[in-house]
Amino acid sequence: MIICKSEVELDLMREAGRIVAETHRLLARAIRPNITTKELDQIAEEYIRSQGAIPSFKGYNGFPGSICASVNEELVHGIPGPRKLVEGDIISVDIGAQYKGYHGDSAWTYPVGEISETAKRLLAVTEQSLYRGIAEAKPDARLYTLSHAIQTCIEDAGFSVVIEYVGHGIGTDLHEEPQVPNYGVPDKGPRLKPGMVLAIEPMVVVGERFVQTLEDDWTVVTADRTLCAHFEHTVAITAAGYEILTLPRS
Repeated sequence: MIICKSEVELDLMREAGRIVAETHRLLARAIRPNITTKELDQIAEEYIRSQGAIPSFKGYNGFPGSICASVNEELVHGIPGPRKLVEGDIISVDIGAQYKGYHGDSAWTYPVGEISETAKRLLAVTEQSLYRGIAEAKPDARLYTLSHAIQTCIEDAGFSVVIEYVGHGIGTDLHEEPQVPNYGVPDKGPRLKPGMVLAIEPMVVVGERFVQTLEDDWTVVTADRTLCAHFEHTVAITAAGYEILTLPRS
């Protein structure tokens, strides 16, 4: 069942989204060569808790971190630890915050110092595909029209769309219906309605789309070990179109 949120609920999700966005802003400033992914995790957890929220991911199905920190060929669910970032890395940081029972969720892929031209293009295309999908999020539109816009943007650039992992509805549960794939046939799927809230999150690979999970049972990597990127916003459907809940406030 797809749950439509009331205005009161959306206000709580706006606050959760603000906390997530501000956490990203802090980490964007902190990301540099020689910092560890555990140090980034500590910065994130401290800030989230200082805002009266709790990290959505910590303890979720046993996940040990407050953020997911996935480097280079790691697509999602990277566990923060002693790994030090080095010049030329890219790191995908996925952050969730639960505020008064409601979640916000956003991921961004950051450069570490100067990165390769391929990596720069990967980040640009993945971010662009996110906003192409968001642009299709409007009342009465079909969900897979959004998915198709993401897929087209990625594949036209010569990159691959991961199909095993998808976006999702979000609210009092971190993962709710509907699933939001990054591929699909336009004018198909559930019809969008005001009050629906979606976590839209393209996951893109430079090489082939295939992925595998490492022995830690969490970290997902590209099978061919090529670079990958992950961008995500929490987006509410409104009467006028959409509202991105995980943008920083000025």
